[in-house]
Amino acid sequence: MKNVTALVITGYGINCEEEIAAAYKLAGAEPKIVHLNDIFLEKENIHDFDILNFPGGFSFGDDLGSGKVLANKMKFRKLKSGKLFLDDIKDFIAEGKYILGICNGFQFLVKMGLLPDTAGNLNQEVTLTKNNSAKYEDRWVWCKVNEMSQTPFLKGINKFEVPVRHGEGKLIIKNDEMKQEIIENNLNCIAYCDADGEITGEYPLNPNGADLNCAALTNKTGQVLGMMPHPEAFLSLYNHPNWGQLKRENPGVSEDGAGLQIFKNIVEHVKNNKL
Repeated sequence: MKNVTALVITGYGINCEEEIAAAYKLAGAEPKIVHLNDIFLEKENIHDFDILNFPGGFSFGDDLGSGKVLANKMKFRKLKSGKLFLDDIKDFIAEGKYILGICNGFQFLVKMGLLPDTAGNLNQEVTLTKNNSAKYEDRWVWCKVNEMSQTPFLKGINKFEVPVRHGEGKLIIKNDEMKQEIIENNLNCIAYCDADGEITGEYPLNPNGADLNCAALTNKTGQVLGMMPHPEAFLSLYNHPNWGQLKRENPGVSEDGAGLQIFKNIVEHVKNNKL
């Protein structure tokens, strides 16, 4: 059986690529960090990989809104062969492969129209904009997984704690019809919650005021996942600011960070379904 491979995009202000690569390595996959220009020049081919990853960061300084410039670059830029990069991504999804975007990467996916893509036409249906607090939020949050979600990234996970680090993480859904579509299809796959797992809009438990208290979206097939919190920032118990107390209260606690399970899930799923 071939190894699972993960392509991690970098460049233009992306700055969480090393952490995502480390997550895949710990999960048993083979990650490769590649500058986006090398994709455009076809020095690397996304179809040689099983999972395509858009990490967090501050692409183009977020000067025109988080992720907007890079999203447009990816949506309208042609590869060296003349094929639109977005069409290449569509083909990647059609092959049954998987895409993960975290924080700024979530913003790319939303603004390229890849999430939630309820109509299947890659038109932008939601946006991510400035937090209600009007400031950058850097804190740990609890997240509740929608048990009806079909994405393999979240299999078997109920709730987990990870950091958020964003200034524009507030999801806004364009109208009530779209909101209902997202709810009915369980595309709001992660919501902000309290430590007991109760979904909440209360600040700072919900750090940005997102519609549906939404921390993550998936598409209808479950192949594309975009999330605002950073699972790659909690790969080891010792990443947690309160790891000492956690270990004293439960000496048998796993030394894996809660975020690592998301990467283990998708690697195991791809491995089990890879020819």
